[in-house]
Amino acid sequence: MPPRFFVDQPLQTGDKLSLPAGAARHVQVLRLQPGAAITLFNGDGAEWLASVTQMGRSDVAVQVGAGTRVERELALPITLALGVPANERMDGLIEKATELGVARVQPLMCERSVLRLAGERAQKKLAHWQGVAVAACEQSGRTRVPQIGPVLSLNDWLACLPAVADGARWVLSLRDAQALHRLAAPTSLISLSGPEGGLTEAEEGAAAAAGFHAVSLGPRVLRADTAPLALLAHLALGYR
Repeated sequence: MPPRFFVDQPLQTGDKLSLPAGAARHVQVLRLQPGAAITLFNGDGAEWLASVTQMGRSDVAVQVGAGTRVERELALPITLALGVPANERMDGLIEKATELGVARVQPLMCERSVLRLAGERAQKKLAHWQGVAVAACEQSGRTRVPQIGPVLSLNDWLACLPAVADGARWVLSLRDAQALHRLAAPTSLISLSGPEGGLTEAEEGAAAAAGFHAVSLGPRVLRADTAPLALLAHLALGYR
């Protein structure tokens, strides 16, 4: 399979364009030469065959060939809303969630959050995480890039949700929760989970008031970056 690259612009057969800096560096690292085949996508659900036409010191020119609509998304749209884990674990979570087919990731600041993000630091993290999602799409064959939402407090995010739920809302919990294997698969899902230490009882109460139902993944306590991926993997396997 030709290497795949994300290009954040409209694409059309016959176009001649220069690859963005990140993709150009990747082409150079791969030591591709003029005439080499690559695949381009821009997040709209299609991908285009293309060929390298010119290699410069920092620029790579390509010509766009035939485009094909490709559907590799989950039939079940899933949003993972979670307290941001510390120690760069969010990078791995976004990478794996993208590979598994997540539609959106919503980073949250909760009462027990170890990592605190705001202002310019939060914006830099958001841009970095979106880049992680793009790279995971390039690797996994997805043609739609999941959206990484802006960093919000849990209360602010809950306040932004529609009063009437469109699809299921689950909060991963160890408190009086229904077992996941006993639940019917929803048509769409927002899953909420906490950071290290989990959500407080008050936070789970606020989620319940916003229409979230407590769901258990089993008797073992999973890490903040493991629990949402376990849920996503379970559901993704049923919607291949």
